[in-house]
Amino acid sequence: MLPESLAHLNKPAFQSLHEQRTENKMVIEAWHMEESNEDQRLPHHRNPKEFVSMNKLADLGVLYWHLNPKNYDNDKELQKIREERGYNYMDFLDLCPEKVENYEQKLKNFFTEHIHGDEEIRYCLEGSGYFDVRDNDDRWIRIWIREGDMIVLPAGIYHRFTLDAGNYVKLMRLFLGEPVWTAYNRPQEEHPARKEYTRNFVEKAGVALEAH
Repeated sequence: MLPESLAHLNKPAFQSLHEQRTENKMVIEAWHMEESNEDQRLPHHRNPKEFVSMNKLADLGVLYWHLNPKNYDNDKELQKIREERGYNYMDFLDLCPEKVENYEQKLKNFFTEHIHGDEEIRYCLEGSGYFDVRDNDDRWIRIWIREGDMIVLPAGIYHRFTLDAGNYVKLMRLFLGEPVWTAYNRPQEEHPARKEYTRNFVEKAGVALEAH
């Protein structure tokens, strides 16, 4: 039997995250975005809506757990994840206009498409927001994180972040070793992390598709 954090992998591949969350309230929601210059904090669903499965996110290297945000100090599952993946560093980020200097500029920076040389690990303790990631066809997938959602974005994936209309999120940030928050704005095709990501998730996906 799979542990609770991976139970969603027993779901059929065609079942959307929206359908799964409706059933058990424990699976993150994601969807293909429309191209729009309107407020970045809106959902920006396509018409009709195109939800994305957990399997699709996993194919892009995105990892996900649903944990108890009210008891993170004593959460054995969180402790196990940190120990197994080596996340020795932890801090917190309260992101809202009242608590962040130059809020609008920082939000603009977060929403600029970029990569990192390391994994980006975020655990939502309060509020909500959107991580957008590029799929292998260069389309945006919007991932809606809410209380209890913890995701890991692999090094080298093109992504960006914004708050949603609630304008508040409290995140736990985890890191392996000393934290490095450097963002490398697109294009970064020659960056070592991007090359490795392409080998592991883009090229392999193409080979698997051809074999199928």
